[in-house]
Amino acid sequence: MMIPACPLADLPRGEAFRLEIDPPVTVFHTEDGEFFAIDDTCTHQDASLADGWVEDCWVECPLHASKFNLKTGEVDAPPAKLPVRTHEVVVDNGMVYVQLSTSAPNLPHCVARKLAGALT
Repeated sequence: MMIPACPLADLPRGEAFRLEIDPPVTVFHTEDGEFFAIDDTCTHQDASLADGWVEDCWVECPLHASKFNLKTGEVDAPPAKLPVRTHEVVVDNGMVYVQLSTSAPNLPHCVARKLAGALT
């Protein structure tokens, strides 16, 4: 499913834009001009990766400092053990879109329970 994220003008280099969907997704526009989208929630605990620190192609969780690769979703070190889901980003005619992955997200237990309760 392709969803509009934001106008390109609202996402300058070095910034992130969080989509308030379930589960949340964040689009990152790196200093190098690349775009990446990943699930916004750290796989260890309920922390927004949009609030993390981006360096090169990695985002560091603001809570316990696990880093996630923006290209692959892979995690570099504990306490997170599972990767985050990645999504395709398309920029077209001044608009940023996210093509949502069809794979299951790796959410921390507290978030997965909350999300499952909202769906029932």
